[in-house]
Amino acid sequence: MALGEEDSTLTKLELACTDLKKLLLTSSKLDENLANMDKKFDSIEEILTTAARRVAPLHSLAMTAKALETRISRAVSPALELLDSFKLAESLQHKLLELSSKVSSEKNPKKRLRKLIKYVDCVDKLNTTIIKISQDGEPVIQKLQEVVEFLSRTKATDQYRTHRLRETLVTLKALYETEVDATRFDGLLDEALLNLQDEFEGMLQKLRHQSIGEAYEDKEAEMVGSDLATEMEVEVLRRISETLASNDCLDICIDIFVKARYRRAAKALMRLNPDYLRTYTSEEIDEMEWESLETAVTLWIQHFELAVKTVFVSEKKLCIQVLGGILEGVIWPECFVKIADKIMAVFFRFGEGVARSSKEPQKLFKLLDMFDSLEKLKLQFSEIFEGEAGSGICTRFRELEKLLVHASCKVFWEFGLKIEGNADGLPPPQDGSVPKLVRYAINYLKYLATETHSVPMAKVLRTEQIWKAGILSKPETDENLLKDAIFNVMEALQRNVESKRSNYKDKVLPHVFAMNTYWYIYMRTRNTELGKLLGEQYMKKKYKIVAEESAYLYQRQAWGPLVRLLDEEELKMQSNEITANVGVLIRGKMEAFMKSFDEISQRHIESYNIPDFDLREQIRAATLKFVVPAYTEFWNSYSSVLQTKSYVTPESVKGRLGQIFNGGDRVDAGRSKRRDSRDRTADRASASVEGDIKDFRRTRSSTSDK
Repeated sequence: MALGEEDSTLTKLELACTDLKKLLLTSSKLDENLANMDKKFDSIEEILTTAARRVAPLHSLAMTAKALETRISRAVSPALELLDSFKLAESLQHKLLELSSKVSSEKNPKKRLRKLIKYVDCVDKLNTTIIKISQDGEPVIQKLQEVVEFLSRTKATDQYRTHRLRETLVTLKALYETEVDATRFDGLLDEALLNLQDEFEGMLQKLRHQSIGEAYEDKEAEMVGSDLATEMEVEVLRRISETLASNDCLDICIDIFVKARYRRAAKALMRLNPDYLRTYTSEEIDEMEWESLETAVTLWIQHFELAVKTVFVSEKKLCIQVLGGILEGVIWPECFVKIADKIMAVFFRFGEGVARSSKEPQKLFKLLDMFDSLEKLKLQFSEIFEGEAGSGICTRFRELEKLLVHASCKVFWEFGLKIEGNADGLPPPQDGSVPKLVRYAINYLKYLATETHSVPMAKVLRTEQIWKAGILSKPETDENLLKDAIFNVMEALQRNVESKRSNYKDKVLPHVFAMNTYWYIYMRTRNTELGKLLGEQYMKKKYKIVAEESAYLYQRQAWGPLVRLLDEEELKMQSNEITANVGVLIRGKMEAFMKSFDEISQRHIESYNIPDFDLREQIRAATLKFVVPAYTEFWNSYSSVLQTKSYVTPESVKGRLGQIFNGGDRVDAGRSKRRDSRDRTADRASASVEGDIKDFRRTRSSTSDK
């Protein structure tokens, strides 16, 4: 067994030795192969090195070509885009010509407006394209120039080609500058802008104030501004204005808008025939007839209100709609003020002329009407002409109000001074009737005290007081201010009456005059706004009581001596004497009475006048009660003596007295009756002052008492 194991081990060792020999042999061969491979690698490395030395110039050329390609692509891509813009511009120009033809031939207004919007869109696109060409052209040419210089510097091409490229680039640059300028300023775009200007002006001229005539004729209708254009028209006008503004035509757009709308607004107001506005200086207004001036002021008030509430409200709205989107709304206020300024200036200068004209009494009411109309319009006027643009017009509006305040106050105070100074400059009425100045003054004050004029007059007085005393002062109430002012005139009127009263030489006439005048003042004032303002107690104390006292004095002075002729005291003293002497005395008294009665009657018929019907009736009743009973008693007492001769019976005396106070035997009875009729209706029409104004029209005119 041991030998068997040894043999096995030897066998293994031999096998291992054999394997080692094979391994060593294989390693030896591998070393040889590796050595051969090293030789081959060295040969390949030598070949690659040689190849690398030969390929290096080609690599440099490839890098240069790549850089050249990048530069050319950087220049060519924008150039291609520019060419596309030129193609688009050309296409838009053809489309513009086509749309222009369609717009011109279209007769339907709505369809024409739609096509006009397309036309404006096309103009905007063309303008945008041309602007893009203008902005991109120079950078594109600059990049192309850089490429040419790069080719020249790197000698990437031959000199001949470089020279041709330079010449082409110069030609392209000159052509670009010429074509772009021609396209922007002399081409179809410029022609299209001119067409849009014409369309803009034409559309603005067609927008009329349709309802202005109806608003003027319908006095009760509220005056409001209306839309001048439809939504489609507004859209077209807005688009055109924005297109013109974006194409450096803003000044032209504004000029067209202002001129067109001014002409249209002016024509709208001219339909009202305001010919009176041509007379505006104070000298020219002083020369106008009162009726003409009165009508002119009334029309001015109506037209001024109409212009502000309708015409300018509509014009302002149109300005906002059309121009509101330009320059963030900065432009439209200036345009609106330019439209309104000239028209308002015409209205203002007429109002200023009236305020500066002569201060005649009858002008007060028209001045107050003008002031009141401005006061009512003040808030809306300020809203319409708000902002810095309208400050000039608002300032002139306030200046006109100031002139009217000063003029109204001056007219009123001068009226009182004229009454104080006996403005008519003539003696009192020879028949003792009411002076024309008194009738005029009372009707004047009655008209002033009506609500229509008392409110603005009080406001005028308060405004003037604040200006004089300062804004921090505490003025009286409007009612007290007006009341005090009218009190002053009434007292001046009373002093005027008393002055005239003292100028009579006849003993009876002063009492007739005072009775007529104060009774007229009281009766024409009571139960009126003037009477309520002055107060019933004041009116009774100042005028009614004085009139009654004058009536008593008239009776005592006119008829007292006549009644005293019938005094029986003298007859009683001689009652014990011879009857014949008493009869002579009775007949003498009767004859003296009749003679005196005839004289007094004649004076009443020729010289004394009591125009007021009610007053005349009261005086007749009082006179009959005073004279007839005394005469009847005398007649009855001595009828036996008086029967020997024909004397006037008591009934005849009563009848004659009735005729005296009826005015039937008056030489100027017709005139008296007309005056009675007028006086009886005076207090039923406060506007009767207008009739008196016609007679007392100018302070420089000759006037007379009636």
